[in-house]
Formats: sequence, structure tokens, C-alpha cells
Amino acid sequence: QVRLLESGGGLVQAGGSLRLSCVASGTIFSINVGAWYRQAPGKQRELVASITSGGLTNYADSVEGRFTISRDNAKYTVYLRMNSLKPEDTAVYYCNAHLSGYSYWGQGIQVTVSS
Repeated sequence: QVRLLESGGGLVQAGGSLRLSCVASGTIFSINVGAWYRQAPGKQRELVASITSGGLTNYADSVEGRFTISRDNAKYTVYLRMNSLKPEDTAVYYCNAHLSGYSYWGQGIQVTVSS
């Protein structure tokens, strides 16, 4: 059974940084497309960043230039480096991974940015 486990969230002051990690377990197949989504209270879940197996990346306009998505195939891990955090980045962040023809979600991790 494939599972995604997120870590690295927490409370940080505005302007600070965090690095989220998402590790896939229960699989021998590499992640095809990895992505991070977020959902703030009262808002819809939105795509933050994605990365393909070839390393092509895509970012939401709101995080472009501040966030960096990366991956380590040997560790079945996708990362999200978040710099210059703003209070509006506060949300539950979800990892999403496509592998073996299926889409999987992590349980979500809270990121809170204080002003």
C-alpha cells in the first residue's frame, strides 16, 4: 500500500523559511509527477508547485520566486523549500504523487506564518 508522509511544517515568522518533505513508502516505482497543494481555511485547495519525472517544474504565481520544488528519486521524496514566507501562505499543505498510474495524497501538514 502506497503512503505519502509529509514532514517539516510548523510555525514560522513572516520572512522565514521552511522545507517540507514528502516520502513515498510501499512502492518500488519512482514518483512520476510530484506536487504540493495547499488549503487555507474557507478556501479551495490550490496547486502550489509540481515537478515531473524529468525535472520540469511549475509554480503558482503567488509563490513563484519564493518556493522551490525538488525531488530525490533514490529516496522517493519530493521537497518544497519555502522562503520569504508570508502570513497568506498559512494553510494545510498536501503532498500529491502520481505513480504506477494512480494518484496519492498525503494526510496534510500545517504551515502557519505569523506576522
